[in-house]
Amino acid sequence: MKVVIIEDEAFAALRLKKMILDFNPEIKILAELESVAESVKWFKSNPEPDLIFLDIHLEDDLSFAIFEQVNISSPVIFTTAFDEYAIKAFKLKSIDYLLKPIVHEELAAALKKYEQFSGLHTNSVDLQSLYNLLTNKDIKYRERFSISIGTKIKMVEVADIAYFYVLDKGVYLRTFQGNSYNVDFTLDKLEEMLNPSSFFRINRKYLVNIASINNMVAYSRGRVKLELNPKADDEFETIVSIDRSGEFKKWLNK
Repeated sequence: MKVVIIEDEAFAALRLKKMILDFNPEIKILAELESVAESVKWFKSNPEPDLIFLDIHLEDDLSFAIFEQVNISSPVIFTTAFDEYAIKAFKLKSIDYLLKPIVHEELAAALKKYEQFSGLHTNSVDLQSLYNLLTNKDIKYRERFSISIGTKIKMVEVADIAYFYVLDKGVYLRTFQGNSYNVDFTLDKLEEMLNPSSFFRINRKYLVNIASINNMVAYSRGRVKLELNPKADDEFETIVSIDRSGEFKKWLNK
């Protein structure tokens, strides 16, 4: 199997390459490309691979721009940090996807699926429709949460929430006023419910509102430590994980 990886984060590309070769050392990585421009140039002068791993956000544009400039029929496995609406679009269009940070089991399942249908599948997807879905400004995200406090119910507007965090076995929100309330959702579910332009999952324990970031400090191994307002209970838990650092930097610059 001949594979091309299109990913603009060096660490993510290296990690994905290692995971692919761990799955099957005989897979040949033909190219590791970082941008739309570089990808277009490569595909214009090289035979198509058997399979493409494609990040959605590249350094110079959305990766869909590649298909506007060159005809590609190879099957595509998207690697994405997009929200649930995008994932539903991928499912509807019968495209495989890997949600970042990628784990070995999901990569293996995607590669096995490709091997099953190898020779039967072509990339006949309406990429423009996918692009429209991914950039749809009419998607409705959660605007408020109802919080039970004893026998009373309090409404908390999403705009008033600084961040969500895990404590012991519970999930809590903290408002900009410094009040904390238990919520009945996992961080995974909250990611699907909230506008990804405003909220980002920095690690396993924190989902932060961009408006809550008071300061950022460079940390070891290319990571970033966040100082939030109001302050987190443990400042060492607000470090952006290494797997999410690349996407975090892109998110800041949207």
